[in-house]
Amino acid sequence: MNILNPVSDIMSTNLITLAPTASIAEAAKIFKTKNVHHIPITLDGELVGIVSKSDYLFFRRGFLDTKENEKLEEIRMNNYQVDYIMTKGIAKLESTSRINVALELFKENIFHAIPVVDNGLLVGIITTYDVINKLAEDKNAVAEY
Repeated sequence: MNILNPVSDIMSTNLITLAPTASIAEAAKIFKTKNVHHIPITLDGELVGIVSKSDYLFFRRGFLDTKENEKLEEIRMNNYQVDYIMTKGIAKLESTSRINVALELFKENIFHAIPVVDNGLLVGIITTYDVINKLAEDKNAVAEY
């Protein structure tokens, strides 16, 4: 992997997104059934936020063990929208941004996913998983000490 290549070379493009008005229950279903840890939140294709699995788990921090509490939790999950828990001030990259720029952001350990936006519209997402996966696949990767 050449870290001077654009992030478009390794970003994920088959994205699962939600609208800001989607219920947290909808996000929970995605986290449970799909192998994703970040859900971009879009309005007419424009990125307005992102919900991480950590955001969702923080919202759910009161795990319940009785039937009565489960019903209350179900009501809570269906009555709060994802815009309540989404992160709004997020870093973004363009598809032509270099992979090393994403690596610098990841190195700061602030983000584990960076949405990729071109002309105001969400076109992909690059995650630490994408980078690790590409390195693992790269037969030409060389480690020098």
